[in-house]
This record gives sequence, C-alpha cells and structure tokens, in this order.
Amino acid sequence: MPLIFLPIPDCRLTPTGNLSHNVTHSRRIRIKAMLIRAEFDIQFHLPAPLTVIAMLRLHPSLDPCLQEPETLTIEHIDLETRQQLAGREYLDGFGNRCLRFNAPGGALRLAGSSLVRVNGIADEVNAGAPQHPIDQIPDDVLQFLLGSRYCEVDRMLEIACGLFGSTPEGWQRAITIRDWVHNHVQFDYQAARPTKTALDVFTERIGVCRDFQHLAITLTRAMNIPARYVTGHLGDIRIPYSGPGDFSAWYEVYLGGRWWSMDARHNVPRIGRLLMAVGRDATDVAITTSFGSSLLTHFYVESNEVDEAGEKVALPLASAPATATIPPSGVTI
Repeated sequence: MPLIFLPIPDCRLTPTGNLSHNVTHSRRIRIKAMLIRAEFDIQFHLPAPLTVIAMLRLHPSLDPCLQEPETLTIEHIDLETRQQLAGREYLDGFGNRCLRFNAPGGALRLAGSSLVRVNGIADEVNAGAPQHPIDQIPDDVLQFLLGSRYCEVDRMLEIACGLFGSTPEGWQRAITIRDWVHNHVQFDYQAARPTKTALDVFTERIGVCRDFQHLAITLTRAMNIPARYVTGHLGDIRIPYSGPGDFSAWYEVYLGGRWWSMDARHNVPRIGRLLMAVGRDATDVAITTSFGSSLLTHFYVESNEVDEAGEKVALPLASAPATATIPPSGVTI
C-alpha cells in the first residue's frame, strides 16, 4: 500500500470526528484522529528563594488541537500546607511559551496535564525535499545555520565535509547525517553531563537524547542545512513499552520551504510528538532554568494515547514496568 505523506497537521475535525487535511491541488484526505494525554509532576528542593523560568506548556501552534484547557500548577509545599505561586507568561524570541515566577525556599512542585487530538501519521518523509541556496533561506531561518552553545559548527566543519561532502544535497544528505549519528553514538543515561557539546559527543560516541540531536544538528548546519533543536513529549504510542516516561528531544531540518522532524536517537518514524519548544540548542529550550541552587527530588512524565473515555490504549507486546530513573542532576533535556 502506498504511503501518503501530509503537511503540518490541521487539527480541525470533520462532522464524523476525523481529522481534515488540506493538501496540494485541493485534495482532501481524512485520517482517523487520536487523543494523547500528556502529564508531568516534577518536584525540587530549593535551599533558598530563587527565580525560575519554565517551559512546560505545549507550543502555541498546538492550541487548536487542545481538547480541554491545559493545566499548569506551581506549588510551594511546606509541611502540610500547599501555596499556589503566581507567574507571568511570555513568548520568547523563538515563539515558545515561557513562564517566569519567584519561589521561596523549600519544596517546589510543578505539575500539569494536556489532552491533544492529533493525526495518527508518523514523522513525514519527502525524499525529494531540496536544499536551499544560502541566499534563498528566509531571514528568520538563517540563525539555524550558525554555531551555538552546544553546537560548535566552526569546529566541526572539516569533519562534516569529510564525512558528508560527497552525499547528494537535500533530503538524502540530511538523513545520511541522521543515520550516521544514530549508528555511531551509544545511548546511556549515565553519560549525561550539562556541559557536553556536539564535539564532545563526536569524540566520546556516547550520550543521552539531547546529545544525539546536538551532534546531528551541528553536522547538518555545517553542510549548510538549517537545523533547530526541539523538545516535547514523545511517549510509547503504538510501540512496545520502553520504560518510564521522560521529556524528549529531537530536531528539525529546513528543506523545501518547511521544517521536517528528524530524530537521531530513535531513527524511526514515530507517532505522537507533541511540540513544546524550539531553539538553537538545549540552552534555549530547557524545561526549567533556575537562577540559584535546586535539587530534583521527584520526576514523573508520561505521554499516552487514550480513547474517548480517557482510558490508556494498550501497547503492543508491552514489557514489564521498569524502575523509574531520575535524570542526573544539572542536566536539562
């Protein structure tokens, strides 16, 4: 059966409850919608009062897909009392939804939930997507060719050219880079550290989700393809259970006039990515940034397909539950 690849989802529903997609030449394709419930509960111990910036809500582009108001609770917990903390929301320079607030010392809890209706299509593929000449790249996209905190494009130019200089431009070059990173870097939570850069990952050949993406982004930019870092929810949806949930990182490349999702860690088309924030690298999209000392004490994140009654949809060949793992201290996803 031939596959049909669609543009960015249009979350409007038809009268029958299907998602409606407008594609080229006014063709309309209807795809059965799916519901995804994303939720989190993160807690810290704060030795002293501090200011926090949180990126825990979904990206504004998903607002039309929300099936109920998105929730975000900020609580200071002191013995038996819980105090709701007020914050101020704003959009950063990349269009991400941020919340800034002041927290007193003690226990801090951040919890939230969202219910989103999306299509059941895996990551889109377009083998013919062309690479843009530099002078045709939009002004707001040019910044994603430049080096950044974790992506040392200048230091990896020669490496990238040696590895990928002879590959065909465009989509083929982008996926060749993605595949190379996936095949040459080993995933290990214990290898995480907050200062690890793309060049470190290339040298050590080990890291966590964000390290895979940083290396792929850097090599992609070095070959003059704009690439940006993405964070969001990516649960085990229609695949076997892989362990306790977490926030996820992937990246996007700009080809053929639009952004395409890439994932150097998983390296297979996935269903159910829920975008939270985009940026140059992990610095721009940290889930929480605290201006002072904080200790992570509890970490729960889940993203699951649910039915119309709100019940989790069973996974195929689910394995036994594993013990929850808290990411190493100081590491943002």
